[in-house]
Formats: sequence, C-alpha cells, structure tokens
Amino acid sequence: MVTTIDKYQRVPRILRLDVAGQPKSWISWQTAVRLYTRDLVRWSVGEFKIRIRGGFSRLHGRQTLVDVSSIIACEGRIVETKKTTPTLTNHALFARDYHTCMYCGIRQNLVNLTCDHLIPRSMGGQHVWNNVVTACKRCNQAKGNRRLEDCKQELIALPYTPNLAEYLTLINSGRILGDQMSFLETQFGSSRQCRNVSNRLTSIQAPML
Repeated sequence: MVTTIDKYQRVPRILRLDVAGQPKSWISWQTAVRLYTRDLVRWSVGEFKIRIRGGFSRLHGRQTLVDVSSIIACEGRIVETKKTTPTLTNHALFARDYHTCMYCGIRQNLVNLTCDHLIPRSMGGQHVWNNVVTACKRCNQAKGNRRLEDCKQELIALPYTPNLAEYLTLINSGRILGDQMSFLETQFGSSRQCRNVSNRLTSIQAPML
C-alpha cells in the first residue's frame, strides 16, 4: 500500500536493517530517501510504502518520486546483535514494564514512575537491565535502600535485558506500523514472550505520554 506523508498525523519512522536482516535502528523518511538516492538500499520488505515527492527534473520536466518502504535493508557492517546491550533509559524501562509498578502491579502515569534498583547502588548494585524495575513512588519509598529479601515486597515479574528488536519496539511504541511490528516480533526473545504482566494489572489507567 502506497501512501503520502500528508495521510499521517504522525509520520512513521522507517525500520532499518542490515543486509542480513537484523534490525538496526529507526530512521526518518529523509534519511531513508538519502539511502535510496545513494543506492545503499539492497532490499526491502513490508506492506507499506511512503511516496515522497521531490523536485522537477530540468531534463524532462517530470517530478521526482521515491517510494520508501517501511522496512529497508542497507549496506553496512554486520554486528552480532546478541552481543549488543541496548542503552538503558527510563523511557525504555517503563515501556518494558508496561508503565506498571513491579511491586503493587498498578499501572501509573509517567510522573509517578521511578527506576528502582533491586540491589541498591549503595550496596554495589549496577545500573543494568537485570537489576532495575519500574516502581511507583510509593513502593520505591517503602522499599528504600534495601534488598528485596530485607523487606516484604515481591516482584510481579522478573527484570530482563531486551534484545535489539525488543528495544526498538520499546523506544518507538505508538508509531510502529503493523508490518514493522510483525517483523520485529519474529525476533523477540523468550523472556518477553513468556512475560505476562497485563493479566496481573489492578488498574487499566493509560499512561500519559
């Protein structure tokens, strides 16, 4: 399906892959056009294409058109994604945990969410994916500077390190096209597939983004 930019309220990003089909990053349609014009796009997949209208040719007077696929594979160095640890940010962490406190199970607004270290930093805990969970301010304050075994709180789900496909989903939630999501889901790890927080929510309050 070919559409133009004006059909979108929020222009979707383009999913960039390497030539081996491993997801690498989200790029803007402008960057994608440059890759097309430099002949760096080796293959593309997906159901959606965005038609970009350019200037008019001096030679034949026709307008330049570029159909940008929603998923493109480009030339570049292939990096083993299993060895790549995504950057840990609060935005990605909260998305990983479905904007839900991992202690009380209540879905929260962003202003009420915090990052809690299971092993406190003061006790040598690291700021890494497997040592952090989303916590509401109340639960974080109740836990304080203690380990889980030293307080009465329990986790509703264990933390995990997302792979790159999962991370790209987390940082671009709300702007992912259906074909992009279907492609990324094929590369999700078992930790995310088996993790089911939604069935244990005690509130269905939507996050305020």
